[in-house]
Amino acid sequence: MMPSPSIGVFALQGDVREHLATLKAIGVDAFTVRRPEELARCDALVLPGGESTTMYKLAQTFELFEPLCDRIRSGMPTFGTCAGMIMLADRIEDGIVGQETLGGLDITVRRNAFGRQVDSFEDDIVFDGFGDPVHAVFIRAPWVEEVGPGVDVLATTPWGEAAGRIVAVRQGSLMATSFHPEVGSDDRLHRYFVDQVLQS
Repeated sequence: MMPSPSIGVFALQGDVREHLATLKAIGVDAFTVRRPEELARCDALVLPGGESTTMYKLAQTFELFEPLCDRIRSGMPTFGTCAGMIMLADRIEDGIVGQETLGGLDITVRRNAFGRQVDSFEDDIVFDGFGDPVHAVFIRAPWVEEVGPGVDVLATTPWGEAAGRIVAVRQGSLMATSFHPEVGSDDRLHRYFVDQVLQS
């Protein structure tokens, strides 16, 4: 039996408890990351949903931004959800002035693409490689405007005017979703990510 990876959850802002609970429930050594020395323990990292501009500012304040960039560039598997997707994107549409990202994913994301908090919704989507649809929760969610040649599209939206919008991607050791897989009881995306970590 392979040892469980140590997976940190960026814990300065966002849906930290939900990700920790899901990871621990599937047997992962999961812990919060607020300081560089905690980041050093990580085999992999989850960047949760939250507010991407706040996450960026706090990462700078707590001297985590550059260490995070270095670890991601060096190949640390990282899973970003909602705001975490924005943090991993190389390019942002509708960002605030001066907003920076950790980068790593050759994608352009549009912040709050599905609308404001009151426009939050949930629906089933087809996720590449899964037999059954994923129930996806979108809260002030981004979508991916464009992907580079090395990016695999894992899920798109099936409905209405937003049909065909990209909401899940993977590139090498990095994965991101527009929605919140930590909400609800479906742990398949976390298991999928852990499998990628074990293979890396």
